[in-house]
Amino acid sequence: MAQESAPTPEQPQRDPVGRVHGEHDPVDHDALVRHRIRALRVARGWSLDALAARCDLSPSTLSRIETGHRRIALDQLVPLARALGTTLDQLVEAADDAVVIRPHRHEARGTTVWTLASEQGPWGLTVARMRITAPPPPAGSAGLGVHPGRDWFTVLSGTAVLRLGDRTLVVEEGSSAEFSTMTPHAFGALGDPVEILVILSRDGEHAHLERPSSDD
Repeated sequence: MAQESAPTPEQPQRDPVGRVHGEHDPVDHDALVRHRIRALRVARGWSLDALAARCDLSPSTLSRIETGHRRIALDQLVPLARALGTTLDQLVEAADDAVVIRPHRHEARGTTVWTLASEQGPWGLTVARMRITAPPPPAGSAGLGVHPGRDWFTVLSGTAVLRLGDRTLVVEEGSSAEFSTMTPHAFGALGDPVEILVILSRDGEHAHLERPSSDD
């Protein structure tokens, strides 16, 4: 009597860049890439024929790629990304997991920070919204920081005080400030809380947006 052979374990399926499609994947990554290709094409007002001519594919092949009737090969993704004005990494990157931006509070500094864009952005800059309730340290005190680069902020509401060396500057709602951070500096609220939108270099992020420790 013939013995029934044990089933062969199913090998994980991988997409063109080697990602494993797991049963718990929150997003169908292959479908996401196809959607991006079509959306980028439509945004440029291109027909299937127009994009196909730019990436050396036939219109029928491109149509099957967009509709999921043909597997996308890596050697097709590279010219598609180039023709669509993006990079291969951007075309195949995973969907964002963190969409809701939650604030980080630092009670000792009197700040609440929403980090809107981090070092992953261009030129390594960080964009953040800050709500500040405390005034800045006094001019000439050890509380004024120095670091390489430049800082920029605009006041969304309230009035900010900027200590810059031995100067004290008042920055009102709707106004902006931009300065060399090699000058000792700090900023805070004048009276009522102030909200600002700030753009910082990597050094500025460490100086102004450092998250509080668990002991704070």
